[in-house]
Parts: sequence; structure tokens; C-alpha cells
Amino acid sequence: MKNISSKETVSIQSLEKKAKEIRLKTFEMVTNVGKGHLGGSFSNLEILVALYYGGILRFDAKNPKWEGRDIFILSKGHASNSLYVILADLEFFHESELEKFSQDGSFLGQHSEAIVSGIEVGTGSLGHGLGVGGGMALGNKIDGKDNLVFVMLGDGECQEGSVWEAAMFAGHHELYNLIAIVDRNKLGSEDFTENTCKLEPFADKWRDFGWEVKEIKDGHSFPEIFEVFKDCRNRKNPKPLMIIANTIKGKGLSCLENLPKAHHTVPRGEEAERSRKELL
Repeated sequence: MKNISSKETVSIQSLEKKAKEIRLKTFEMVTNVGKGHLGGSFSNLEILVALYYGGILRFDAKNPKWEGRDIFILSKGHASNSLYVILADLEFFHESELEKFSQDGSFLGQHSEAIVSGIEVGTGSLGHGLGVGGGMALGNKIDGKDNLVFVMLGDGECQEGSVWEAAMFAGHHELYNLIAIVDRNKLGSEDFTENTCKLEPFADKWRDFGWEVKEIKDGHSFPEIFEVFKDCRNRKNPKPLMIIANTIKGKGLSCLENLPKAHHTVPRGEEAERSRKELL
């Protein structure tokens, strides 16, 4: 199957149900081993579900290296927890591998690695995904290919200078086939981004670097997500596209939502039981 079902045939209700299922499975995978990054994995979850189940991303789980596929790079590699669950659900690899997450002998590490079927680029050291994606997009443009390159970044990651070098590169080369998404949960690993190294006016910065910018007010709303992606394959604008998605770190867990500790805190004991009930 070279395309998962399109958004015209997949209801918002079914996607919301799938997101709930993926969130719970991600929680169980992480709490099983007692380590992971639930905060960022929960803030980007609805966007990942829309990409993989909503007909936006072109892929073939049975042939992961299919030449006609789009490229997706999760530059914020620590937030791969939910992506692993999605890839297993789509049968890129067997779901039983999730039980071994982050344990000796497992290929599912704390950060996304290219040895995992469905993962194009190993990421973890922040600030590199956009540069790699930009190079791939330029290659596709030169070769006349219609494959799109999607790169998801964290907003804390955008405090890295390499991100802005890649932004300048993409703007200069008019990489219309490059779509970047920033998971704008406004939190880094220890504090709010505006307290550590402020990003605002964020959208204007991208425009100044030669990008078209769209914003999702609620990055957990499927109608809003689909609205910004609806013409991504038929864009007339020659500029690369930046989508800023306003999200909530730790979305779905009251003990983590919008808190600095959400980055790598894993609920335990009674708190884990309360959290599990919230996700059911």
C-alpha cells in the first residue's frame, strides 16, 4: 500500500480515536521501562497521526525505501516515543518490539535511529534535521522529483544556530518541496523557551529567512491541522513552507501538561495509575 487512506475517507472522529489509542500505548511503552520523553511525544502526537493516517504523508510500510515516498524527519529525536508506536501500528516492524523499548538488545532507543524501519535519519543531537532535510529537498528539486520532505522540529531546538543556517539555505534555494513543522509547545528541557532564549517574533523570523509561514492555533485539532496541509502538494509559492503548531507539552496528562518537568519525567506509582485512567 503506497498511501495510507486519504483524509477524505478518514473521519476526524476516527483520527481522534487513533490519537487516543497511540497516546495510551506510548504511555504504557514508556512507563514499562521507566524512561522516555512523554512531554514532547504527546505535544506532537496529533500532527504525527494526521501525517501518517490522514493521507498527507506518502509512504509504503511494506517497502520503506520506495522511491516514490515522501521523507519525514523527526528532528526532535527525543520525541520519537509516539512515532515508534505509530510505525509499529502501521506494521513497519512488529508491535512486540515496543515491549523492548530502550532496553538492552532493542533497536528502539531513546532517540530515533535510522536502523528502525520507517526512520529516515537518526536524530537526537538537536539542530540537524532541517539541514539534512534541506539537502534532500534540493536533491529532489534538481532531479525533478515530486517527493516532499517534511521535517518536524521542537521550538527549543530552534535556539540552535544550525537551524537558522538551514533556514537560510532553504530560503535561498527556494525549496518549495520542503515543509517544516515546529512543535511550538513553548518549553525546552528545563524551562519555557521565552525565559531561556526568546524566539518571538517567531513567525516573522522565518519570513525574513525566505519562508512562507502558516500557523495552527491548536496543534491538537485535526480540522486545523488539515486546513494548513490541504494544499501542500499543489503549492504555487516557490518558498519553503513553515508550519508553526501551537501545542501543549505533555498533552493529556494533568501531571505533566505545560510544565517544565514534562520533558523527561515519567509518572510512577499512584501518579502513573491516575495518568493511565486519564488516558483511557
